[in-house]
Amino acid sequence: MTLTRRSLFRQAAAGPFFVRHLLSAPPNSTLRLAAFGGGNMGFETLNGIATHPKVALAFVAEVDSARLDRLKPKYPDAKIYPDWRQMLAKEHRQIDIACVGAPDHMHAPMAVSAMNLGIPVYVQKPLAHDLFEVRAMTTLARQKNLVTQMGIQIHSRAEYRAAVRIVQSGAIGKISAVHSWSNKKWGDTALMPDRSDPVPASLHWDLWLGVASPRPYIADYYHPVNWRKRIDFGTATFGDMGCHILDPVFDALSLTAPLWVRSEGPAPGQHSWGLDNTVNFLFPGTAYTEGDRVALTWYDGDRRPAADVQAHLESHPLPDQGSIFIGGKGVMLLPHVAAPVLFPQAQFRDFPMPQTESENHYHQFVDAVLGNAKASASFHYSGPLTEAVIMGPLATRFPGTTLEWDADKLRFKNSPEATRLVHRKYRHRWGVWGLNGGKSK
Repeated sequence: MTLTRRSLFRQAAAGPFFVRHLLSAPPNSTLRLAAFGGGNMGFETLNGIATHPKVALAFVAEVDSARLDRLKPKYPDAKIYPDWRQMLAKEHRQIDIACVGAPDHMHAPMAVSAMNLGIPVYVQKPLAHDLFEVRAMTTLARQKNLVTQMGIQIHSRAEYRAAVRIVQSGAIGKISAVHSWSNKKWGDTALMPDRSDPVPASLHWDLWLGVASPRPYIADYYHPVNWRKRIDFGTATFGDMGCHILDPVFDALSLTAPLWVRSEGPAPGQHSWGLDNTVNFLFPGTAYTEGDRVALTWYDGDRRPAADVQAHLESHPLPDQGSIFIGGKGVMLLPHVAAPVLFPQAQFRDFPMPQTESENHYHQFVDAVLGNAKASASFHYSGPLTEAVIMGPLATRFPGTTLEWDADKLRFKNSPEATRLVHRKYRHRWGVWGLNGGKSK
């Protein structure tokens, strides 16, 4: 079932649905939510939104009925579809907002299909699997003037908001470098098992594969968790945690697209991402950085910032995940998720920390649709952030190579090989208008 432009326009012409979603919903209405994904993070996402008093969960697309154990008792009236395409085709007139909590490789096909119908979307991080998909989503949101939000809920927490204010106040001076890391290990050095296992009766395996090429089911190798390790489905540790951890870095420094990216870690295997990566970026300078360039380095797995960087922390323990901002007047450690700590500690002992409050990131999206708030992680902001983040795993496929990025043309200036990975091809009959393979007929 290919969702073409003609089929979308035909659905839109059938009623007032298309126009209705280009405007803010009436403040007293109840928004009917459609969820793409009902288990694990899919449930967390739909539940976070559906707890808003102005939201009713109406429809859920979930390929594995065994993953609905938490959803069905709490939302017994929600109609369940195994195939998200059928959900949209049959129910689009009854959908006001949507959320996407499926594996990374399906974020863009699901979100763009909803956005093509004028439906505001909340999409889990990272926005998409590939650079082209992220840019397409960002562009479409702008063209249709849709309310959007990426699921980086810590963005709305008091700790991250305080860190942004500290940097932008100039308390630690202009920033010359940032070091960010995560101890997670979403990669695999083992060979893919040479076997095929029976597909569980609860799982629609072909629907789970979605836009990816067909392959045998291997128990626990992809579904329900380890897909993050696989190149065709996930985006490694960087894709999983980078959108969270680099969020306050982007926000505080007002970063734009990187000038180049370079991986110093091991190359991934044929099917799985590598482990223990170090990825370097160079960004154009901003009003909050020292000079016209600023360096950012990402570490994951067992890798961490060098001893001279950690020395700024004066024996303060290094958290499992976080960032170190190196400024001209001081240094800020921002754990994930905890309050920022400033160094030298003696210098900042009496520093008045900004008084910030946490907001409900999920409800903020709903309130923005209702016209009562602004989505703080709309695709206008989270799109460029995600592009930089998923550029990291791509760079690991070319270790030791400085990949020069042309953001306007969405290509690497010095690497046709890397540029070919910017835009993947979907399998036959899985095209979506505005993405790979979606064409009008």
